[in-house]
Amino acid sequence: MSPLSALGGATWLRSGHLFARHFSQAARRGERPGGEELRRLRLDDLARTPRSAEGLELLFGLSPCVLALRAARRRVARLLLQAGRSGLQGERAELLRAAEARDIPVLRPRRQKLDALCRHQVHQGVCMEVSPLRPRPWTEAGDARSGDDPQQLWLVLEGLQDPRNLGAVLRSAHFLGVDQVITSRRNSCPLTPVVSKASAGAMEVMDVFSTDDLDGFLQAKVRQGWLVAGTVGCPRPEISRSSGIPIVSCLEFLWDRPTLLVLGNEGSGLSQEVQASCQLLLTILPGWQLPPGLESLNVSVAAGIILHSICSQRKGFSEEKKRGQLLQGPQGPSATSEEPTVVQHPGLSAGSEKERQDGG
Repeated sequence: MSPLSALGGATWLRSGHLFARHFSQAARRGERPGGEELRRLRLDDLARTPRSAEGLELLFGLSPCVLALRAARRRVARLLLQAGRSGLQGERAELLRAAEARDIPVLRPRRQKLDALCRHQVHQGVCMEVSPLRPRPWTEAGDARSGDDPQQLWLVLEGLQDPRNLGAVLRSAHFLGVDQVITSRRNSCPLTPVVSKASAGAMEVMDVFSTDDLDGFLQAKVRQGWLVAGTVGCPRPEISRSSGIPIVSCLEFLWDRPTLLVLGNEGSGLSQEVQASCQLLLTILPGWQLPPGLESLNVSVAAGIILHSICSQRKGFSEEKKRGQLLQGPQGPSATSEEPTVVQHPGLSAGSEKERQDGG
């Protein structure tokens, strides 16, 4: 027998002796030999999929995973549901049924394992290994002309780099009814699982497009009759005079034609080239005088405010509909005959309101 074989045999015998001694000690303590240890090893037996080869990423959070399965735009390698929960109910049970119907492997790791896999992000006990989502070329967004619908709104994002900001912006855009979202491919955050979690899963059901030439895209839409409205922080008087582009409060903006709303980078805002393509700049006026350095809002907060000020002018959300919603209480139509006061939208002039009431 070769020395190598003898060494291997000795090592095996020594290891077997150690295992036997471990099991006999456990038996003397009245424990099931290897029970707890084997259970822990079984729960932790989550060999990582070679993501570099298969290009998978770990999606986490209940809403992102549920919406990703419903949308069926990703390839799902396996579903990870936290072990130890007393029964699966609601959307977690729906996830399990959907995975079983599609023959997706389901594993039940412990929370500590999920925490490590997600790098301690808030996963809510649900993760999926999935193929990534990538923005589509903006040419696939459809050739919508300005005469097709005067109230089209596309959101254009230049250089957003924080994934949580991007996710929050996508969530607001989806909630408020933005028709399309276009991102600049250069210096922009990709559509990562963190973005999906910050969007509460809205990213999983939205079409996000991108372009390498944002300035050229904006100029092409201007030639088609679209309005390009950029955004700027609270403007100082000298900036307002030097830019040459009108700066308008978002509350005074009238949405009467297809519009591209352009948001810039978290720190530097819009680039000079993109700002030069804008026909006007929208801003949010503060409630009082602000000290230097606080003249602007977080980009996701600003996006929500400006989008709401525009989208609330949508024809489907008319003053009559708002009045009806105010009259409709939780117990049904109100019995009182007094009409509630409906505040006129600040973006509508008094003349425009009178013409609407007269049927003009």
